[in-house]
Amino acid sequence: MTTIGFIGSGHIGSQLARLAVRSGYDVVVSNSRGPETLSGLVAELGTHARAATAREAADAADLAVVTIPLKNIDQVPVEELAGKTVIDTDNYYPQRDGSIPALDAEETTTAELLQAHLPTSHVVKAFNHIYARDLTTDPLPAGSSDRRALAIAGDDDSAKAQVAALIDEFGFDVVDAGPLAEGWRIQRDTPGYGPRLDRAGLTQALAAAKRYRDM
Repeated sequence: MTTIGFIGSGHIGSQLARLAVRSGYDVVVSNSRGPETLSGLVAELGTHARAATAREAADAADLAVVTIPLKNIDQVPVEELAGKTVIDTDNYYPQRDGSIPALDAEETTTAELLQAHLPTSHVVKAFNHIYARDLTTDPLPAGSSDRRALAIAGDDDSAKAQVAALIDEFGFDVVDAGPLAEGWRIQRDTPGYGPRLDRAGLTQALAAAKRYRDM
């Protein structure tokens, strides 16, 4: 049984945990406030879920999800995630995260920052451009004509394939945006950020994305 470990269990994290349990995965959820604060979520998720510290969740994970405010990126466990695929759902909101000069200058992306923090992990950008509420209402079976698509970006082909398979299991088509450096194409204020798009629509939205400095 594959275990998905969650570093962060807020709006996105809790919804992804629901999808994971629905798809037959074990999940270990964590947050910054302690396992005892997640008792309600664990009770809802059932016997395939347990709460733990972030370090314990990372250690137990076969596949990990980091879904925290970007300002807390340095708190993500490193050694426990070595060699593992790590899904990054984070977005940069300066009003919440404070100013991050490298992102303000568009010299890097949020996922590249996480990859730098986790040098031996395989970071894949995913789930950052869909509203949390839509994660459990929009899934459709593979082959559905109006199936929603989600984008991924990453530097490791094997890790991207693993995440793409997971997204398909969760009920969404996948569009590969390319390497982590291309993850900016699906950041806030881009055409693909938020709306419900099928594979063709999301592909067009990624192509139409502009850097903030060019908007």
